[in-house]
Amino acid sequence: MTPERQKPHVLMMSEITVDGKLTLKKGASSKILMRHMAPETEVLLHQTRAEYDAIMVGSRTIRIDNSFLTVRLVEGKSPIRIIPNSDADIPLTSNVLRSDAPTIIAVSEKAPAGRVSAIRETGAIVVTAGEDRIDLPLLMETLYRDHGIRKLIVEGGPTLNWHMLHHRLVDEIRLIHLPFIVGGADTPSLVGGMHIESESEMLTLALKRHYLCGTNLVTEYDVIYTV
Repeated sequence: MTPERQKPHVLMMSEITVDGKLTLKKGASSKILMRHMAPETEVLLHQTRAEYDAIMVGSRTIRIDNSFLTVRLVEGKSPIRIIPNSDADIPLTSNVLRSDAPTIIAVSEKAPAGRVSAIRETGAIVVTAGEDRIDLPLLMETLYRDHGIRKLIVEGGPTLNWHMLHHRLVDEIRLIHLPFIVGGADTPSLVGGMHIESESEMLTLALKRHYLCGTNLVTEYDVIYTV
C-alpha cells in the first residue's frame, strides 16, 4: 500500500453569485463582482489570507485579474503566492512577480528553459512538478515538504478549482454569496471541467457554519470524499 502523501490543509474560498458564477461573463475580471462585497466581507477575505501560509490561483486568473494576492485592510503577513503555470508563460509584468511578497511559480518539465530563467530573474522561486502539465498532488507534497506550507488558501477559477477537487486536495470550502444573478451559459462558475454520469460521482459537502458578514451570506463546508 502506497503511503499517503503529506500536503497542506487546503481551504477553497470564493465569492459567487446566486447562480454560482464567478464573473460577469467569460474573460471578465472577478474584481468587477468583488467590488459589490460588503466592507466587512473584504476584511474577512484579507483576514483569511493573513491566517494562511500560502495562496494559490491559476495563471489564467493572473492574466485576467493581475492581482497582487497580498494582505491589505488588516495587520498581518502576506502569504506566499503559488501560481501553477505548466509552460512558464506567465507575463513577466504580472503583479505577483513585481511586489514584495514571495512567489512560487510551479512549472512542468517541458517548460522552456529560457522562460524559466526569466521568471527566476524576477526573484520568484520556480519549482518543477509534473512532466507535461502540473501534477497538483506532487506540487502539494513539495510545498509541504520543501517550503513549510501547512495551510493553503485557493482563490482559483473554475479549472483550478475542479482539478484541486478532482485530486481530493481540498479540505474546506468557504463561499461569499453575492445577491446577484448574471446568467450566461459560458460564464465561469465555481467549478468547471465536471462531466459526471451519475449521482455517485457528485462531490459531497457538509455544511458546518453559515453567517452574515456585513450584508453578505457566508457559508462554510467540509469536503467529504467517499472511497
